[in-house]
Amino acid sequence: MTLAIALEVRTPLVEAPEVGHNRWHPEIPPIAQVAPGETVVLDMRDGLDGQITAETTDEDVRGLDMNRGHPLTGPFFVEGAEVGDLLEVETLAIEPDGFGSTIIIPGFGLLADRFPEPFVVKWTIEDGFARSAELPGVAVPGAPFLGVVGVAPSHERLALFTEREADLQRRGGFVLPPDPKSAVPATGPAATAGLRTVPPRETGGNMDIKQLTVGSLLLLPVDCPGALVSLGDPHFAQGDGESCGVAIEMHARATVRFGLRKASDLAWRPRYPAFEFTEPAGSPGGRRYLVTTGLPLDAGGRNEELDLNLAATAALDEMVEYLVHVRKLTPNQAYILVSVAADLRVSEVVDVPNVIVSVHLPLDIFVD
Repeated sequence: MTLAIALEVRTPLVEAPEVGHNRWHPEIPPIAQVAPGETVVLDMRDGLDGQITAETTDEDVRGLDMNRGHPLTGPFFVEGAEVGDLLEVETLAIEPDGFGSTIIIPGFGLLADRFPEPFVVKWTIEDGFARSAELPGVAVPGAPFLGVVGVAPSHERLALFTEREADLQRRGGFVLPPDPKSAVPATGPAATAGLRTVPPRETGGNMDIKQLTVGSLLLLPVDCPGALVSLGDPHFAQGDGESCGVAIEMHARATVRFGLRKASDLAWRPRYPAFEFTEPAGSPGGRRYLVTTGLPLDAGGRNEELDLNLAATAALDEMVEYLVHVRKLTPNQAYILVSVAADLRVSEVVDVPNVIVSVHLPLDIFVD
């Protein structure tokens, strides 16, 4: 059985909010109910809600409404999903739009101080490549993926996330607090208290991990009954880190399948999102990896701004836990194996205040 969610993607979410949202909140009602194993085909708007078009100029970037960021399709209520379970999100296909964009937003990106002026690159996407008059002589091969996949936080987790980010803001960190301007839903607690979608969190969200492409299997904690999973922010291509803050952003249609791992069957429940992917993407003969991720939270749960060391430590801890609980290694064995066989990668370094570091472990090293 296949469920289809069709949108007119060039109509902004703020003008057609029926099957989407741009805040995280447990009271946003689901747009559809799906069974585990059911395939869903869904249309998604680009991450800036269509504000960049073929006519956009560099100067127009100064007037962008960033509160409209990440128009998501969802939430979907997954039948049987209970708090404590793990939700599987398998990406089966991504169909790119023919237009993409990449911009420099003043004040945003890893080198924001060096690049204070806006700049727009408009891409034509055709035959698996993106080309642009603003970058002549360049053809970027496509590796489409979904920048945002997340589940709704529970009320308890919503309060935790809100307070720790407010604490970081009080200490001088760059944080985007709840703001009802351009919120969808436009009224109610989701508008006034809903979390902004820019930073990734334990419940997923704006992870911007380029390996979450066709053939990947993402694991997210179920925080609310039904999981209430939403997807969006499709990218045609991106480098690890997304250094300037933006990928090749596009509208897209994706085909996904949801599954469940019940809490009672879990030997390991990751603290942060984890996933499997194959390299090359989608290749049946490719190399399969298990990946753990980490955010910049210290041992006490305190949020630090863009701290790669904390994120790397968290991701490594998660991989050690996987090896101990799933592969039955001792902690010493696990630590050694991570050091000799796994790769640390800076997956995302701009989604303030939370970077993501990931640990990639090839599964073919397990020969017995």
